[in-house]
Amino acid sequence: MKNLLCRVGLLIWLVSCQSAYAASPVETVKEDVTTMLTVFRDPSLQGDSKKALRWQRLRAAAEPMFADREIARRALARNWHRFSTAQQDEFVDLFRKLLEKVYTDRILSYSYTNEQVVTEKQTMVADNRAEVETKIITSSQQIPVTFRLILTDGAWKVYDAVIEGVSLIENYRSQFNELLAKNSPDQVLDMLRKKVEGTSPVVEKPS
Repeated sequence: MKNLLCRVGLLIWLVSCQSAYAASPVETVKEDVTTMLTVFRDPSLQGDSKKALRWQRLRAAAEPMFADREIARRALARNWHRFSTAQQDEFVDLFRKLLEKVYTDRILSYSYTNEQVVTEKQTMVADNRAEVETKIITSSQQIPVTFRLILTDGAWKVYDAVIEGVSLIENYRSQFNELLAKNSPDQVLDMLRKKVEGTSPVVEKPS
């Protein structure tokens, strides 16, 4: 019994150490941006013929960086609880695919060769939420981007991005509020399926 308690105590200590030394929000954003830019600037992934491979590598790099469920939950806001657990799971998957579909061409059209991403500061909004202010610096302009992060399972993950004052999630939230004012969750899910498949114009990219 004593030996078992020692093992359990050691396990708890290791977990607490991992949490204590987890990257801070600002360190997380720096690491994530560096990872993404490394993919974009990889010489072996340049050119139109490599777009599919570049996107595949980018998705693999980005997947652990984002809190997909938190993103989806905040996009639905008060409507989240109108969805059953199964519907919520499907919405998370479909919304992720929608965002990929909407932004793929735009993201891949940039070379990111000369751009700099400067991480300026972090602000703790709550014990488990933070905002990290950054700037994308190009030859002609500076674009302010604020990343919003949430602590999930000991790691900081992005759940929203505010670009020049416009929140990605708030933009979509207003669209889903309008749709769900007139349609059931099942109907909205069906719209999303068709949008992801490319057979419906519903839920266009934010302006």
